[in-house]
Amino acid sequence: MSVRGLRMKYGAAEVLRGVDLEIRRGEIFTLLGPNGAGKTTTIEILEGFRNRSAGEVSVLGTDPERGGDAWRAKLGIVLQNWRDHNKWGVREIIAHLSEFYDDPHDPDGLLAAVGLTGQAGQQVGRLSGGQRRRLDVALGIVGRPELLFLDEPTTGFDPEARQEFHLLLEKLAADDGMTVLLTTHDLVEAEKLAHRTAILTGGRITACGTPAELARAVQAQSRVRWLEDGRERTLTTDDPSRAAWELHERFGGPVPGLEIRRPSLEESYLELIGRAA
Repeated sequence: MSVRGLRMKYGAAEVLRGVDLEIRRGEIFTLLGPNGAGKTTTIEILEGFRNRSAGEVSVLGTDPERGGDAWRAKLGIVLQNWRDHNKWGVREIIAHLSEFYDDPHDPDGLLAAVGLTGQAGQQVGRLSGGQRRRLDVALGIVGRPELLFLDEPTTGFDPEARQEFHLLLEKLAADDGMTVLLTTHDLVEAEKLAHRTAILTGGRITACGTPAELARAVQAQSRVRWLEDGRERTLTTDDPSRAAWELHERFGGPVPGLEIRRPSLEESYLELIGRAA
């Protein structure tokens, strides 16, 4: 997926001001940003649901504005809210949609993967919020898409279901080569799942990279802690590996209580958002 100089205006208001993105095949990529930053508009343009004001966009080798049915069949989309088909059975709707694809997932295997085997015969309208979210994900991936768009996918999941879903996504990306574009407000989830993250603020990408690269972009420093003379010592540094080696040399062996804490994605994100504000 390639985006160059993407712009979007609503009247006099410019929501996107020259967005550049490059997302690789098989990558789990996260788009982060505060409310109003332009995330939803960007995703809708990439999905082909909204025409842009300017810029070049290529998704799976096609301009989304000219994407036909064959192109759309390669996309999986999980919206933040979807409340149709309440009277369908859970397995029934998955099996029905699977008939529209050449090589769909097996409905029963998919139900097991998203933790809904016990609700297979239940009406969609009787599912809990978390169960409904799992069904949304199942419907998004039933056709084995090459590219999956996920908008806040684990809202309503309990910790066990969230862990299972993360494992499923990682497996799909690794085994099927599926590319995943994820938007979330859960920074722990983004750090756990994403190969790379882009931060969108004020209609522009302010930083893009791995968590370590984003930390370097804001010059966030690591903390090295150890015990010496019965006291806890702390060193703040941008090169924790070197600091640990120097301590090892000084102690002539293992460093008592050595702990290295690198900056988290959340810390880097908040720093970047603060600068933009």
